[in-house]
Amino acid sequence: MKWRAGVVLTGFMLAIGLAGCSRRVQGSGENRPQALPVKVEVAQLHRASDFSEYMATLRSRRAAVLRPDVEGQITRILVRSGDRVTAGTPLLEIDPQKQQATLTSQEANRRSRLAALEYNRSELERRKQLFAAGVISRQELEQAQSAYDAGKADVDALEATVHEQQVQLHYHLVKAPAAGIIGDIPVRVGDRVKSDTELTTLDQGGELEAYISVPAELAAQVRLGTPVEIAAEDGRPATRVAVSFISPRIDTQSQLLLIKANVPNPQQQFRNEQLVHARVIWGEAERPLVPVTAVSRLSGQTFAFVVEGAGAQAVARQRAIRTGELVGNNYVVLDGIKPGDRVITTGVQMLVDGMPVAPEGARL
Repeated sequence: MKWRAGVVLTGFMLAIGLAGCSRRVQGSGENRPQALPVKVEVAQLHRASDFSEYMATLRSRRAAVLRPDVEGQITRILVRSGDRVTAGTPLLEIDPQKQQATLTSQEANRRSRLAALEYNRSELERRKQLFAAGVISRQELEQAQSAYDAGKADVDALEATVHEQQVQLHYHLVKAPAAGIIGDIPVRVGDRVKSDTELTTLDQGGELEAYISVPAELAAQVRLGTPVEIAAEDGRPATRVAVSFISPRIDTQSQLLLIKANVPNPQQQFRNEQLVHARVIWGEAERPLVPVTAVSRLSGQTFAFVVEGAGAQAVARQRAIRTGELVGNNYVVLDGIKPGDRVITTGVQMLVDGMPVAPEGARL
């Protein structure tokens, strides 16, 4: 009986062990990770630029700085920055009262001298008649002639002075020398100005120059003809121009090199003294593009996932990448992705390296 009981017990334990092994074998298939459905795009080549971006100042080649011809206090400002004016349009007025008083005094003096001249003329005519009648001597006639000539010279000098004062009075009203656009007006009503005070600028339109300062360490890469893209803030397409001037020396204080580029402005989309973004393009090459949704960042490093393998063997592989400029909704990839790589564009936050995936949306 004891022998039979031992045999039964041994058989029972063996059955339990076989059942456990069977469950483990079946469970290994059930616990296998399922492939995550993901969308995939094939990396395509795009012509991309290697550039550096700076702030540039646009300056008109036909802009004039207006300064007063007289000294005084500003009493009126008749225009605003950005106004379009024609030649001769009044811009500012400088207090003319002192000049008007001077002119009035000179004109009164001229009238007095004219009265004296008229008396000398009458005296000269009278003495001519007396001399002809033999009543007076030639000397008395010459004295009358001399007095008349001196009086006429005084009147001529005063008339020249009055004319000069009249011209000076006109300078108290500053007018536009040509048609154009008014720039910044740094002065205000009540300011006292001198002949070296800048009142405003007048831009007559036309071509501009972009003033760009690049770091000294990049000076060796700049060449005449180096492409430059000028972009304003209004969202218009960038204007491509070329470097037309390179300063022969680097500023010792700022360690910057000044370069210039001629900017055509046929539609007046740019204005004088405008700040714009300038991209100095060092080179261009074909680079792959990846959607922004495919890019993730971790600890300052940029990553993307690509599909390796096919069918049931397809897995996600994490790649460290280096991105460049943003083109639409895509990043230019400088390193880490090759043309033709199948880039995962969805669910990248749930992926880990080597995870099975079920790609969709790309030709596999």
